[in-house]
Amino acid sequence: MKLFIKIIFICCLLPSVLLGQDLLPAKKVRVKGVVIHKESRGGIKGVLISEFGGTSVYSNFSGDFVIYCTIGNELEISHDSFETRYVIIKNDDRIRVEVTGALLGETDSEATHNHETASKRFLKSKSTTSSFEHYMSKARATLSKNPEKSISFIEAGLGVLTLSDANVAQAKAYDLLGDAYKKLKQFDLAEHSFKTSLKHAYTSDTQLKLAKIYAINGKIEESNKEYRFLLNKNINPMQRMIIQEGLGDNLSVLNELRKAEEYYEKSLDIAKVLDDNLYIANLNSKIGACKVNLGNKSGAKINFEATMESAASMAIPQQALLSNTIANHYKEQQDFDKEIEFRSQALEVLEQDDDALSSLQSSVSQVSVSSLNLDLGKAYANKKAYKKAIPFLEKSKLEAKASNNTELEKKAVENLSDAYKNIGDYKKALASYQDYVLLVDALYKQKEADIKAAIRLGKDLTNKQNRINSLEKDRELATSKYDLYTKGQELTVESYKRQRVIIYSLIVGLLLMLLSLFFMYRSNKQRKLANNLLALKSLRSQMNPHFIFNALNSVNSFIAQNDERAANRYLTEFSKLMRNVLNNSEKDFIVLGEEIELLELYLRLEHQRFEDKFDYELIIDPNIETNKFLIPPMLLQPYIENAVWHGLRYKKSLGKLTVAMHKKEPNCVEIVITDNGIGRSASKALKTDNQKKQESKGMNNINERIAILNDMYGDRVTVSVADLLEDGSGTKVVLVLKKN
Repeated sequence: MKLFIKIIFICCLLPSVLLGQDLLPAKKVRVKGVVIHKESRGGIKGVLISEFGGTSVYSNFSGDFVIYCTIGNELEISHDSFETRYVIIKNDDRIRVEVTGALLGETDSEATHNHETASKRFLKSKSTTSSFEHYMSKARATLSKNPEKSISFIEAGLGVLTLSDANVAQAKAYDLLGDAYKKLKQFDLAEHSFKTSLKHAYTSDTQLKLAKIYAINGKIEESNKEYRFLLNKNINPMQRMIIQEGLGDNLSVLNELRKAEEYYEKSLDIAKVLDDNLYIANLNSKIGACKVNLGNKSGAKINFEATMESAASMAIPQQALLSNTIANHYKEQQDFDKEIEFRSQALEVLEQDDDALSSLQSSVSQVSVSSLNLDLGKAYANKKAYKKAIPFLEKSKLEAKASNNTELEKKAVENLSDAYKNIGDYKKALASYQDYVLLVDALYKQKEADIKAAIRLGKDLTNKQNRINSLEKDRELATSKYDLYTKGQELTVESYKRQRVIIYSLIVGLLLMLLSLFFMYRSNKQRKLANNLLALKSLRSQMNPHFIFNALNSVNSFIAQNDERAANRYLTEFSKLMRNVLNNSEKDFIVLGEEIELLELYLRLEHQRFEDKFDYELIIDPNIETNKFLIPPMLLQPYIENAVWHGLRYKKSLGKLTVAMHKKEPNCVEIVITDNGIGRSASKALKTDNQKKQESKGMNNINERIAILNDMYGDRVTVSVADLLEDGSGTKVVLVLKKN
């Protein structure tokens, strides 16, 4: 039981310790720092230094600050007049931040005043609308190459708008913001921006963009709903062509290929009217893919040929892209011969003018000589033509290395290792595999850096988006920053609250589970105890009839001898003995003194019957406190009975029975029962099979009683039986009784 309690304690403590490590903050340090202007070396006042989820302070007049923060966390250093900076805390060393473009030597009120004055001067020279258009023009100019900068211009444009400005201007800004987020692959933010734009003012172009973003985000039903809504609007043929294509793309995702093919055909009809070769080629390619997946390879061939026919008038990289797209469709169908045919065409046209790739859009630039060589090598490998695959893979590796494309180089080296292994060139296979391992390590480090950059980009975009959202209600930058910071704090506190609720729920669940286990343990223990008590009662009930039967045999013996007085005396003492035996029959233990009284009575009774067979002696150590030791009732009687009936009774001369009790240790009494009878072996030889069975049953009974009591109350009784003398005569029983 103590062990079980310890286990419960450890199990309860362990989650608190482990989870506490997450809940408890890491080491806090006191960090000093300064923010200064790079050119003038002067300090900048009013700079906000904040730890995500932690404290924040402002720099003083000389640019100095002191902040308590956690090692490993990132400090955000922000001010209206310079770009936000980030510093990771590694220790408590002093931080020095140098910036450019800050307004120097101003108090908070002066900085605010100067900012407002500058704004007024700007607005005097230009109207609000013209300044807004100025920012939007810059945002559109930087959208392709620097979408982050574009978002900053959009934010600035929204900042100059007043509440009285038309919703159309805000709709334009949010539409452009959606385009910027789409460039950065922040599709959720793009979706939100397009929705906001439509809320301010409706345009079919924006709704078309929203439908496309829904599809990218996997919201196919919403995308289809937007497309079908647009089909009922007054839209131009180009938009209708794009919508039909979009519906075809969505249905292809849903694997409704026949319906998708119908929409692609409708879009193709419009593209032919508009004489748009690029769309004609792309749509023929998509129709061919549907037919391939539907098993119509002959029909697909016609469309793919039409694709290449339309591509003939296009730039070389676009031809390569379309050939590669068709090859991908055949790859999905595991038609590797066709895949090789079209990839070879793509490679052939690309090698004619590989330099043109640098001027293509990002979607096209994914097709390069290196990637085509890799795909061709993999296609040959899929055909088990490993020797043909190796030259292409080697070229891909060299091209990728030359263009510093580690990811592509890794794939080429990995496939090279497999190819060399399959042709039995294990040396080159091993060398390629070693190169692969090095490239994996390099990629891991590169991806670590990319992840950090993505986290930082996400944080920057989130901050910018939060500022843009706050501009909807309040144009003042200081108020918007304060709202943003407060919101961040609340989100952090709420996150910690949710963590605590989850952790406490887990701990409560664990405690309930442990409590259930405890009750199960206690129930099993009680059930075991009840079973043991029942077994003890059964064993005692077996002993009492056995003892009474032997005693009545003795009375019967006296009556048979016509010794009425002896029979009466025997019955008187027997009744006294039986009264005590019955009184103790429901008890597991009685005091040693009571057991001694029972033994004395029993010994007298047995001696009266066999006084010509043995004498007895009962020796009690006076140092034994008989009222403090407990013993199972009638535990010694079977051993004395065995000594008389199976040892001394058959002895030709007068035997001797000795029962000695002495104090072995302060908490231990040793009881020794010895007789000089004929011994166990000789007695066994004289018995019938039935007598042997009865004796064995009686001793098994007493052994089971001792085992059950020791299991219930601990090891309190031990018994050993041995021959008294080396010749096998006599018997010695040693019983050790421990105090509770």
